[in-house]
Amino acid sequence: MTDVLNAAEMVAPNKTVLDINDIQRILPHRYPFLLIDRVVEVERKQRIVAIKNVSVNEPFFNGHFPGQPIMPGVLIVEAIAQAGGALLLTEVPDRADKLMVFTGIERAKFRKPVVPGDQLRIEVKVIVWRTTAVKMEGTAFVDGKLACEATVTCQLINRPSDDKAAPPMQA
Repeated sequence: MTDVLNAAEMVAPNKTVLDINDIQRILPHRYPFLLIDRVVEVERKQRIVAIKNVSVNEPFFNGHFPGQPIMPGVLIVEAIAQAGGALLLTEVPDRADKLMVFTGIERAKFRKPVVPGDQLRIEVKVIVWRTTAVKMEGTAFVDGKLACEATVTCQLINRPSDDKAAPPMQA
């Protein structure tokens, strides 16, 4: 993990498109919990647009639901938070020493099921930006139709010094 964290410093905050390698340099999440595949737009400290390609191979589809696979809404909200985290963490010079954790989810609404083969377009807009915390409004669309919306708050916390070599356990 140390190599990944050191590599994180190489992603410039002014990039507007991020591929999966860039995302992995910024976010500590890995399979099966990395829920964004590409960032297609970034406006520093303002907004981000990310893509999640939903595959039938996602492990959660085995149990949610057999015979009628639907992406759990909580994972769509997590994808919104991860996109917001990618926006937030590009602005943090010492992000290898930090974790971004959820502190709140408000007004989450699920408008249509997300199923294998769908492509989520996740749009996150900053409502409040502080040095250590951000409140963001997120939406997720499939084929231009709203699938989910939620307001999320996240906070940067110091990563415990003995945790720097191990992947973090929180979002």
